[in-house]
Amino acid sequence: MAKILNGKKIAQKILEDLEKKIKKSHLKLVLGVVLVGQSQVSKIYINQKRKACGEVGIDFKLFKFSSRINTMRLKKEVKKILPSVSGLIIQLPLPQNIKAQEILNTIPLEKDVDCLSEKNLGKFYTDDLSILPPIVGSVSRLLKEYKIKIKGKNVVIVGAGRLTGKPSALWFLQKKATVSVLNEFTKDTPFFAKNADILVSGVGKPNLIKGEMVKKGVIVIDAGTSYQRGKLVGDVDFKNVSQKTSYITPVPGGVGPLTVACLLENLVKLNKRI
Repeated sequence: MAKILNGKKIAQKILEDLEKKIKKSHLKLVLGVVLVGQSQVSKIYINQKRKACGEVGIDFKLFKFSSRINTMRLKKEVKKILPSVSGLIIQLPLPQNIKAQEILNTIPLEKDVDCLSEKNLGKFYTDDLSILPPIVGSVSRLLKEYKIKIKGKNVVIVGAGRLTGKPSALWFLQKKATVSVLNEFTKDTPFFAKNADILVSGVGKPNLIKGEMVKKGVIVIDAGTSYQRGKLVGDVDFKNVSQKTSYITPVPGGVGPLTVACLLENLVKLNKRI
């Protein structure tokens, strides 16, 4: 039976350390989150962030906008918000009528805790960023905590999104892994998945990764989330896949809480310059 990669436990330790740092340095921090529309999953993520902020002594502000807002108007609203916060998150995904990268580029480097502006992405791609995108920080912490080696491993990433797939792929390449990134046009997903030593999924499609798609001993990191029958679920058919894995993250309690902790760690680093 698989060992559980317990992101919640590691996250708790990070939050305890952050609380001490914030108190010691008398930091007065405000995390702002911009939500456009009514996504159920986004609301769950936002509540996780609000709760974590409360635990460590960071003020939290939520700015809600209708999904009918356009790109130009939203940019103006984001610019108005920026002076009142120490760090700002644009909760993704944004409605399709909005040019997401234009909005993300509005956030200056020192307030971009998600590392999603073009300037910060450029720094990340050239290995010149003082912080990591939160999902990458989360994956990095999990593998380090459980002493899982990366160099020379076959890493398969399912989904090429801007939050999980792309930054994770680059990070694994920097760590000297062999990386395959699968998308909806990949012709033989099971073939690639079966060859993975480490599989990361971040699509947001329940039961996408099934037991017969993975080999024995694989390490599975489920970074996908969706809302099904009132519950938060991952991309991985946990019951069947966990029979074959050496390590696996649960949903909830795996990548999610750890990503939030890494995000708050970014906020403190950017404001404390540590």
